[in-house]
Amino acid sequence: MLRIVAYAAAAIAIVVAGILLYGATRPDTFRVQRTVNIKAPPDRIFALIDDLHGWAAWSPYEKKDPAMKRTFSGASTGKGAVYEWDGDKNVGKGRMEIIESARPTKILIKLDFIEPFEGHNTAEFTMEPKGDNTVVTWAMYGPSAYMMKVMGIFMNMDTMIGNDFEAGLAALKAAAEK
Repeated sequence: MLRIVAYAAAAIAIVVAGILLYGATRPDTFRVQRTVNIKAPPDRIFALIDDLHGWAAWSPYEKKDPAMKRTFSGASTGKGAVYEWDGDKNVGKGRMEIIESARPTKILIKLDFIEPFEGHNTAEFTMEPKGDNTVVTWAMYGPSAYMMKVMGIFMNMDTMIGNDFEAGLAALKAAAEK
């Protein structure tokens, strides 16, 4: 019996070590992005993103915890606008700051997650006019810490975040096409 327990413990240790070693070989960075065509001019879409106060109308994260605490500071719109949130386990705690606002084509946001996991990423929105439409891309990218690499073995970050981006872009489309 003792021999079986020892073999089982050794097998578990080998599997855990293999997972940890495999995690170390995963990419050091990640990028998730989604794109949508919106029948609206870039300026209209840009205004919905550049004013962090208006994100409640389209951001999927606002709907995950309606009781979330929100704080705005800095500029009212554009570069220097800051939004901090503190919510339940669905949204965690963090801070966003617009670091680039190039009307009407690009917005860069410094995105700092504090809870449940610390992370420092960049969110990027681009608006490219195509006739009567605007192609809007929402991307998030940044470093993959070791624990995120290991978690990525079991959870597909592109699908998790990408589904939220798709919902947000659909709501942004609806708001912009009104």
